[in-house]
Amino acid sequence: MSGPDGSEQFATTHDFVQSRPHALAGLLVAAFALSGCGQPASQAAAPPPPPVTVAQPVKRTVTDWDEYTGRFEAVEEVQVRPRVGGFVNSVEFQDGAIVHQGDLLYVIDPRPFEAVAEQADGQLSDARAKVELAKRELDRGLNLVQTSAVSEQVVDQRRQALQAAHAAETQAEGALKAARLNIEFTHVTAPITGRVSRHLVSPGNLVQGSDNGSSTLLTSIVTMDPIYIYFDMDETAFMKYSKLWFEGKRPSSRDTANPVQVTLAGETKPSHEGSVNFLDNRLDVSTGTLRSRAVVKNTDLSILPGQFGRVRLIGSAPYEALLVPDAAVATDQSRKIVFVVKSDDTVEARPVVLGPLEDGLRVIREGLKAEDRVIVNGIQRARVGAKVTPQTAQAPAGGKAGDKS
Repeated sequence: MSGPDGSEQFATTHDFVQSRPHALAGLLVAAFALSGCGQPASQAAAPPPPPVTVAQPVKRTVTDWDEYTGRFEAVEEVQVRPRVGGFVNSVEFQDGAIVHQGDLLYVIDPRPFEAVAEQADGQLSDARAKVELAKRELDRGLNLVQTSAVSEQVVDQRRQALQAAHAAETQAEGALKAARLNIEFTHVTAPITGRVSRHLVSPGNLVQGSDNGSSTLLTSIVTMDPIYIYFDMDETAFMKYSKLWFEGKRPSSRDTANPVQVTLAGETKPSHEGSVNFLDNRLDVSTGTLRSRAVVKNTDLSILPGQFGRVRLIGSAPYEALLVPDAAVATDQSRKIVFVVKSDDTVEARPVVLGPLEDGLRVIREGLKAEDRVIVNGIQRARVGAKVTPQTAQAPAGGKAGDKS
């Protein structure tokens, strides 16, 4: 490090002095880096509250409707059976077609009955001839008894013979009418207007005819318009309706044809209207339900007997209610809630009691006020107790806030 003259030591100190500015610069850079790493993250800008759409409940006069599952049945159904037996000559209808009362359905061979009718006609002519003969004999006897040519006993006998001839004539007339009726019965006609089923007997087959129900079944006919729908209401619903009737808030279906609306399978809203026209006189002890019936218009013949349908029956008097879109209602375990934005723009979960749907809106029986701001869109972005950015909806689905209809 040192020479005899000290020159080497001077050179080393000179190098250190020359390199000192570079070392100071490196220390400053490191210190600046360390100070940058130590800045708190809270100085970053916080995100704004999430936007949500809010609306006030719709105020409207509504009426509750109760729903039941029902099955359609024909107002009238007839099993077509022959009243006389014989071989079937022809079938005069198309399977499944609409037939009208009096339309010809089947023709049974009438020849045996025509022969019987001719025989009865001949017997009637014979009976009438005997009546004429008995009249003439009685007239002669009445003339002869005045001259004592015949006795009163003979006159009485001839009078009795005339009465017997009249009785025989009456019997012959009845036999002829029966024979002609049998000829008429060989033409089987539709007793009602409706839709006919398929033919169960083809031409050439022998059918049995009678008036005691043992005759051959040929086909069946059901009426289509109007049509019945049967449904069962439980005892609780029946008691509710009775209470409303007693309080004068709803007429009884026994006295008034209360309206019903019917929704068919695959439909989302009612498509047919009708009215209640029957309530049974007792509850079914096995099910605890009351059989009820409504009559429904079926002008387009789209409903068939045996179909199922949903029956909506008026269940209350009209009342003022608050409604919100059904999508605004959430489920919190066992309770229903809606999210309400308070005055400080924080979210509150409000438990509510629901009523029925009305044109896509849900009736809120308890839990809301008319001035509450309900979140109707953006529920997934709302957190209870957190702030949101509320945006007022232009018009809630199904109406305007505060309107009445």
